[in-house]
Amino acid sequence: MSEVRHKAELAGKVVSVLNNLTTEQKNEALLAVAKALESGCSEIIAANEEDLQRGRENGTSLSLLDRLALNPERIKGIAEGLRQIADLPDPVGDVLETIDRPNGLHIVKRRVPLGVIGIVYEARPNVTVDAMGLCLKTGNAVVLRGGSSALSSNRKIIEIIHQALAATAIPQNAVQLIEDPSRASVDEMLKLNGLLDVVIPRGGSSLIQNVVQNATVPVIETGAGICHTFLDASAQPRMATSISLNAKVQRPSVCNAMETLLVHKDFAAQHFTDLANRFKESGVELRGCEATRQLVPWAVPASDEDYATEYNDYILNVKIVNDLDEAIAHIRRFGTKHSECIVTEDTGNAERFQREVDAAAVYHNASTRFTDGFEFGFGAEIGISTQKLHARGPMGLPALTSSKYIIQGNGQIRQ
Repeated sequence: MSEVRHKAELAGKVVSVLNNLTTEQKNEALLAVAKALESGCSEIIAANEEDLQRGRENGTSLSLLDRLALNPERIKGIAEGLRQIADLPDPVGDVLETIDRPNGLHIVKRRVPLGVIGIVYEARPNVTVDAMGLCLKTGNAVVLRGGSSALSSNRKIIEIIHQALAATAIPQNAVQLIEDPSRASVDEMLKLNGLLDVVIPRGGSSLIQNVVQNATVPVIETGAGICHTFLDASAQPRMATSISLNAKVQRPSVCNAMETLLVHKDFAAQHFTDLANRFKESGVELRGCEATRQLVPWAVPASDEDYATEYNDYILNVKIVNDLDEAIAHIRRFGTKHSECIVTEDTGNAERFQREVDAAAVYHNASTRFTDGFEFGFGAEIGISTQKLHARGPMGLPALTSSKYIIQGNGQIRQ
């Protein structure tokens, strides 16, 4: 039996145990894991250094190394994320709807766990802990398949999680890590109908598309983030600068970072040169349209391929547009329905932008970097869904549940 099938079966065997746990038991387990991760900080960092060293030797970009890197502060933040999940309300068992039929049937719709969730992700080992915490809080078992670049980190993290769970009511087998780094292990996961109830991909466009196109197991699609910020003619220059820089530079390696800046021609004529220089000072390479390069000759020419690329790096596309219509049309063509922003003092333009732009999160005068479970008050997130069924936007605890109808009768039969 393959590793993938074996571990999925192990996870499936403990689902009934998870379904009977109390909120208190789940919270106690999460707090125990948080404490163990902090206690094992030095071990995790040592394992993480193995991954970082391999990455350096393989020529991994600085932005991807940043996504991979762990340090005491980040590990403390990961542990704190588990504590925040423990503090959040448990959605399992919530009554969503009550129906009393004329024939006396009493029907209650309740939240229930999904079952066994498969997570396929790339270089961020914090996802290992976030996914585990959210899944266990909602009574789900989880099968994790992280990227090969983080294998040493993930092995150590799972080892510590299993040690912590041994002293709790949650079975260790509720958390499984697939260690086979080959693509074959992912392909096998995608077809484990009957063992996995859903697969959630987290990563770049190629990973997500592979999962969406090849899975026979149901998928919750978390999309790539080609996010735009549009600086309208009436945008306040100081606000426009602050939001644009934050959206790109604060952490360029994440999916809610800005990849393309759209600038109204009137704003550009007065303010873009100064803004471009601020990006240059921050180490950002600009790739722009012809109008952009007339204002900023050092910008690199931008192609359609550039506008369709999620860089996750210190590279920014720029396009100067004539009006709101052109900005919206560009987003429709190149956007990934993740996060989009307009900076404007024109409330009519803001309302139209938020109404017409099709994305999971549409901002007015705020950075796209806020599309995040913590920032939305959900606690750690399992991902940002860009689809429209089941869940959309940052997926917190309720997104990891389904529903069940509980019907109470007193002898009714259908005529």
